[in-house]
Amino acid sequence: MVIAIQLDKVSKKFRIPLDKQDGLKGSLISLLSGKANYREFPALKDISFSVQKGEFIGIIGPNGSGKSTLLKIIANILRPDHGKMRINGDLSPFLELGLGFQGELSGKENIYLYGTVLGMSKKEIDTKMKNILAFSELKDFMTMPLKNYSSGMHVRLAFSVAIQAKSDILLFDEVLAVGDASFQNKCYKYFKSIKGKKTVLFVSHDLNSIQQYSDRAILIQNGRVVANGATKKVIDYYSRKQSTH
Repeated sequence: MVIAIQLDKVSKKFRIPLDKQDGLKGSLISLLSGKANYREFPALKDISFSVQKGEFIGIIGPNGSGKSTLLKIIANILRPDHGKMRINGDLSPFLELGLGFQGELSGKENIYLYGTVLGMSKKEIDTKMKNILAFSELKDFMTMPLKNYSSGMHVRLAFSVAIQAKSDILLFDEVLAVGDASFQNKCYKYFKSIKGKKTVLFVSHDLNSIQQYSDRAILIQNGRVVANGATKKVIDYYSRKQSTH
């Protein structure tokens, strides 16, 4: 058994201002004068779990429960306040698809830009360009400025580039929510093709997809892991709790 992701009592708090400040200058003055008024919001509380290499883990829970914060910590976008984390392998976060895209550039120019952000060389992108265009089905729009793309086209392009990056561990956070049904089906076929080959953490409110693809599910509520085990059992437990509220 090879562990790909290990979290041990990981916690994260955010400071939420209570007083409305007049821009950045006002916030800095309040902070430096010691008069800043804020409350602490515990987004994650003592999160502990491990993921084996090749596991497909579904992460579920209500909005605001800490799921996205968790993935951002695993992706090293955020730092935990407490706890330890170990990542064994190269990781690609599909959290904010298209981060780094430039609206004034064409679709093709953004493929090179985003591919570089994901760690690919120009030569690698050249080699994978045919696959990117085929998966995205956006070949006819490559000369169009990205600012003229719909949100669905934006996601298509970003996802099609991102899956070409060579990574052992993939983090998905509701990345298919804006895609149309046809493209979602194509993405789910991709999920099938990588099952058992890559380690996947998949955050989604689509419980049917979680049930279909996940080897195991983790339920997070109020920043804590409240269930971790067989996918159907965790989903059933979550559904029962939801029906009582």
